[in-house]
Amino acid sequence: MENKKGMGLIALISIVVSSAIGGGVFNLSNDLANGATAGGVIVAWFFVGLGLLTLVLSLNHLIINKPELSGVSDYAREGFGDLVGFLSGWGYWLSTWLGNIAFAVLMMISMDYFFPGKFANTNGSLTILAVVTVSALSWLLSLLVSKGVESAAVVNAIVLVCKLIPIFVFMIAGILMFKLGIFTTEFWNNVSENAQGMIQIQGAMTAGGLLEQVKSSLIVMIWVFVGIEGAAMMGDRAKKKSDAGRATIVGLIVLLFIYILLSLLPFGYYEQAELAAMKTLGMVYILKDMLGDFGGALMAVGLVVSVLGAWLSWTMLPVESTTQLANQKLLPEWFGRLNKYNAPANSLWLTQIFVQLFILVTFFVANAYNVMVYLCTACIMICYALVGAYMMKHGWEEKNIKNMWIGFIAFAFQALALWLSGWQYVWMGSILYAIGFVFYYMAKKENKSKLSHVEVLSILLIIILSIFAVIGLVGNHYGLRELLGL
Repeated sequence: MENKKGMGLIALISIVVSSAIGGGVFNLSNDLANGATAGGVIVAWFFVGLGLLTLVLSLNHLIINKPELSGVSDYAREGFGDLVGFLSGWGYWLSTWLGNIAFAVLMMISMDYFFPGKFANTNGSLTILAVVTVSALSWLLSLLVSKGVESAAVVNAIVLVCKLIPIFVFMIAGILMFKLGIFTTEFWNNVSENAQGMIQIQGAMTAGGLLEQVKSSLIVMIWVFVGIEGAAMMGDRAKKKSDAGRATIVGLIVLLFIYILLSLLPFGYYEQAELAAMKTLGMVYILKDMLGDFGGALMAVGLVVSVLGAWLSWTMLPVESTTQLANQKLLPEWFGRLNKYNAPANSLWLTQIFVQLFILVTFFVANAYNVMVYLCTACIMICYALVGAYMMKHGWEEKNIKNMWIGFIAFAFQALALWLSGWQYVWMGSILYAIGFVFYYMAKKENKSKLSHVEVLSILLIIILSIFAVIGLVGNHYGLRELLGL
């Protein structure tokens, strides 16, 4: 099936790459260095690469072989029923606009490089000036998308080219200044744990120490790939469905090449302790050390452009999610109404209201960037796990052992990573999932259908979890207030 007015392969690839290359990549190496050495990072990349490869292969297979389905929520609904489909789609919606706020915070931190103290406080919260600035930008981006997502995609492709320039400059400088001796000095031994005498045994890394390094790297690595499903989510707007599948695979290959280099090259320029102690926006300060003030300024400008590009992409993705949920009758029809530019304006402006509320929160929350990153990534990992689960079920129905294994690995990777590094954030996210049940009930009523007994029990369970999450936040149980920077 071909949509002549839709987006072509290049535009879809640019959405995948630009959606993923946001702000996290500019802090990738020093975020990883906080808990892992170069050796630990390499092992973690093998683990994450395998998990993401199976996710992408699952998406590619489902896009081509299930063209009647649209996006991650539709796969969950087809495989496991309406409520699971809603949870996937609502979680995807949550993750995308929470990611937008992370981009907003990071862009203000990058502006603070040029105007120290004006846009960000030392505890990682935003200043009043920053809150006003990102609020205005957020509404402007929503206005752009309201004029049609295809035209916004063209702007996105242009932005992608601009923001890749400083990244490639960093790669070239990093390769030319790479010192193998520094890279191998603490290849396995984690600095913080070595200081406690926990894992250094005649210069070797124990299995337990390596596991901790991989665990500390998971959320950081998965965060920089959030958006890899962008082409699948925009599949209905592609000229050909098959292009969406190809764009996802090409996008993963490009992103892996970029991220592995960017994360490892600084380990050949700094010792791990120096890299871990570096301020937020590590790549800005690394390139400044390598090339002087010009390098720092170039990377800071690139970061601003990068965040704007990812922010634009992620302004498109949440409204695609709610539109698809409305088409699947999992949200009220109001969410799917299109304006004269064929853009889902109702969903767009409602999402923007949520974004605006949480932008205000960044004034009060310490380490606002990390908080939003972890909430966003925890929500999206649930969606990814359900894609793997449906691929596994689809393989069973096809009697295709290879597809069953691909789906199983994709599901198991996301579930394990979520358990190891993000379950508290899922627990806190249950509060936002509980709000969504109001709209789910309205959709059921609008379409003259009733909640099943299983759905009622499942909804009650999640609501109970959300109540305990509120109690946990108030009483600071499991350190939830510290996790949110409160």
